Amino acid sequence: MAVRAPFRIHAEPGNCVAGFGAKRYGASAVKACDHRIPAKTNLAILSAQLLALGACFVAASEARSWPALALLAAGFGVLMNSAYSIIHEAEHGILFPNRFWNDFAGSCMALFFPAPFHLLRQGHLGHHLRNRSDDEAFDLYFEEDHRLWRGIIFYGIITGFYWVVVVLSNVVFLFLPFSTRTRYWEFDRPSLAFMHSLNPAYRRVIQIECAAAISLHVAVVWALRIPVVNYLVMYAGFGFMWSAMQYVHHYATERHVTRGARNLWIWAPLDRLWLNHNWHRTHHEHPTVPWNQLPRLGAAEDPKRGFLLAAYLRMWRGPRYTNERVDNKYAGRIIQ
Repeated sequence: MAVRAPFRIHAEPGNCVAGFGAKRYGASAVKACDHRIPAKTNLAILSAQLLALGACFVAASEARSWPALALLAAGFGVLMNSAYSIIHEAEHGILFPNRFWNDFAGSCMALFFPAPFHLLRQGHLGHHLRNRSDDEAFDLYFEEDHRLWRGIIFYGIITGFYWVVVVLSNVVFLFLPFSTRTRYWEFDRPSLAFMHSLNPAYRRVIQIECAAAISLHVAVVWALRIPVVNYLVMYAGFGFMWSAMQYVHHYATERHVTRGARNLWIWAPLDRLWLNHNWHRTHHEHPTVPWNQLPRLGAAEDPKRGFLLAAYLRMWRGPRYTNERVDNKYAGRIIQ
C-alpha cells in the first residue's frame, strides 16, 4: 500500500511551497509566499538549453580532431548537468505550477539524458526517503557485504559508470520488463530498495519514454550524420560529470535522512548554471523549495560550504567499514 512520507518531497501543483523546513526553522527562515515557482524563468532556461543542446549535436557532427572532441565533451557535460537541474526541479514538481506541463517538460528534457523521466523521478524521490540509511549508504560496507563488490559499485559511481547503468535502463525497462522483479536484485541492497519503491502505475509510461529516448537519439545521430565515436565521447563527458557528482554531497556525512548532505561551492557562474544544485543540504532539508531560493535560505541557516572538487577527491578514499545501523524508516513505501 502506498504511504506518504511525513515530509513533502514533491510539491502540490499550483501552491506556494515551503516544504519540511517551515516547521523546523520558523516563518523567519522559510516563508511560503517567497517560494513561488519561477515558471517564466524556468521556461526561458529550458528553451536556451534546448538551443544549446541542438548546437552541441551539430558540433558533434562537425568535430574532426581529438582536442575539439575533448572541448565539446567538457562543454556538453556542463550543459547537460544544467539540463539535469531542470529535470530535477520537475521531479519535485517545482518546474511549473501545472502538473501536466511540469511532467511533460521533465519528460522532454530527460530524453536528452537519455532516460525515462518517470523512472528518474521515482529514483530521486526515493533517494530523499532512503538517504544515509542502510538502504542507501554507498560509501559504507557492512559485515555481511562483500568488500570488493561494494568497492566496484562505489568507484563506478564516481567514475561515470552509474550514468551508464541509468542509460541502460532504457533497454531493460523496454525490452526486459521481467528484470524489474525484485528477486533479481536481492544481491544488492540499494538496488532492491529502489525496486521495492517503484510504482507499477508508471510502468507503461516509462516504457513509452524509453522508446522515445532510444528513437530520438537514433534519429539525431542518423539525421545529422554524427560519427558514433563523436557521439559517445560527447556523452561520456556528461556521464562522467553527472555520475561523479551524484554522491559528492553525501560522502561521509551524518547518517540522517535530511541532514546527511552538505552544501558545496564551485565557480559562481557554474553554481548558477546548475541552478544552485550545490546547496544540497538545504535542498534535502527543504525539498519543495525552488532553486532560486536555495542560496538565501541556505545562507540564513548555515553559510558554511565546502569546495566541490576537494569533496570529490576525498571520495577516492573509498568505502569504509561500519557496524552502525540506520534503518530506512520508509522501507517498502511506494513513490506516488
